[in-house]
Order: sequence, then structure tokens, then C-alpha cells
Amino acid sequence: MLGVLANTIAVLIGSTVGLLCKKGIPKKISDAIMTGIALCTVYIGISGALKGENTIVLIISMVLGAICGTLLDLDGCLTRLGEFVERKFSKNGSKGSIAQGFITASLLFCVGAMTIVGSLTAGLTGDNEMLFTKSVLDLISASMLSVSLGIGVMFSAAFVLVFQGAIALMAGFLEPILTTAAINEIICAGSLMILALGMNMLGVTKIKVANYLPALLFAPLVLHLAALIPGL
Repeated sequence: MLGVLANTIAVLIGSTVGLLCKKGIPKKISDAIMTGIALCTVYIGISGALKGENTIVLIISMVLGAICGTLLDLDGCLTRLGEFVERKFSKNGSKGSIAQGFITASLLFCVGAMTIVGSLTAGLTGDNEMLFTKSVLDLISASMLSVSLGIGVMFSAAFVLVFQGAIALMAGFLEPILTTAAINEIICAGSLMILALGMNMLGVTKIKVANYLPALLFAPLVLHLAALIPGL
């Protein structure tokens, strides 16, 4: 859990630095920074999605994930949580800013390849090197995001702690089904969500990304089931 804690602290420090610097940065500069981050997010999503090896597994996982996530209204739950935080901490009445920052940062920090592989490695072997590397990257990302999205980014640290902590703690239980191929399919599904998140940040789409999170659980299960069917 040391790597998870380091990552959580990195997000807190990075977002604090960004908030302290925010007042001295003109809006046009912060908007330009946000667009740059969104473009990088799109690139990360595309490059990670190419790790997938079975398109059918991806399609089935995303469909099942969408059905499950929509029925559970995961996006709505995250939104309501963000709005709750906003009601508690917003002083200027800027509706949506804290919730948007919380949701965007939470998803960006938690569905990437380094999150999944790093947390699993930490849980299985105690090796936190990848999470330490991710912590440095997230520190920088959090500082940049908080310039544009505000204090909501800071509260995403709680989501990072819970999400990555859960993966690390469950790693031993999940080990039998987490082959290299299964991890690649999880990364592929997660990267598609990052791509969707980047498109949302650019204002191109309004995809409810959180509703697809169950696809991360379905991907390895579908892969193992597909292995039992000839031709898949």
C-alpha cells in the first residue's frame, strides 16, 4: 500500500501547487493548458487501446460494462458525490466546477495502464516502483489540471486511494485470472475510457465514462470464456 499512499499524497501536493499558482495565470493560458492536457489524454487513450489483442473480447466487455454501469448509474453516483463535495466547499457559487474537476481527475488518474499494472504488481510482489513513477506523473498532471479545473482535482485523491487500494488488496485473489493477455485487455478497455475522457475534455463529446468502468472487470472474464470457444 506504500505506493498507493505515495500516489494519493502526490495528487494532493500537485493539486495544491496548481491551486496556489492558479490566481496568477490568465484564463486564456489556463484554457490553453486544459486543451493541451486533453490532447495528451486522447493520445494516451489511443496508444493504450492498441495493447488489446482481441477485438471481440473488447466489444463484449464494453457492452456488458455499459449495461452494468448504466443500471448502477455509476456516472450519476460520481456526479452526485462531486456535487456533494461542491456544496460543502464551494464559496463562490460556481456550479459544476468542483464536480467536474473531481470526476475528470478521478477517472484520468484511475483507469490507465500504470494504475492497473502498478497496483497489481504492488499487491502481488510488494514492488511499488511503477506506482512511484505514476506518482511523479500524477503530481505534475494534478498541478496542471487544478489550474483549469480547480479544487475538485484535490478531492480526487480520495478516489485514487480507494480505487488503487482495492486493486492492490485484491491482487492475490485475482492473480489466477490475470494473465498477461487478460491485463492487456483490461488496459485496452481502460484506455478507451481515457480516450472518451479526453474527447469530453475537448468538448467534442459528453460520454458518461464512469458507466463503462465495469468493463475493467468483465475483460479478463470474457477473455477466459472466449478461450473456450473455438474461433475466438
